Amino acid sequence: MAGFLRNILACAALLADGQPASAGDAAQGEKDFSRCRACHSIESPDETFVRGGRGGPNLYGIVGRQAGTDPDYRYEGSIIEAGEAGLTWTEELIAAYITDPRGFIAGYVDRPKVRMPLQRLENPADVAAYLATFGPARGE
Repeated sequence: MAGFLRNILACAALLADGQPASAGDAAQGEKDFSRCRACHSIESPDETFVRGGRGGPNLYGIVGRQAGTDPDYRYEGSIIEAGEAGLTWTEELIAAYITDPRGFIAGYVDRPKVRMPLQRLENPADVAAYLATFGPARGE
């Protein structure tokens, strides 16, 4: 439970400067996403926006999706448990996850196992803002 509170405080800190919820720059996020393409793609049922690897889940429609629920990806237990514990992805939560995947998931499960490596990005909110541009509710 302490980890969950730590995540809430981290998200509050991201928003404390009075910036709107989407403080990231999607154009910069598109550039930064090149680091993520080794494991992730962005594909709707009808179109491929970013062809990437299959080591991680498809990130199309990730904002608003319960963690661990992409039907075409075989998740490991921690991310499924986090989703069952209430983790639904927002831009802010994606940015926090990118910053420290294992520490972030520790806020939801007791023994986190995460395959995603730590990403050193100047502003992870940029990648989160970029991902938010893809999804059925966003006209993509």
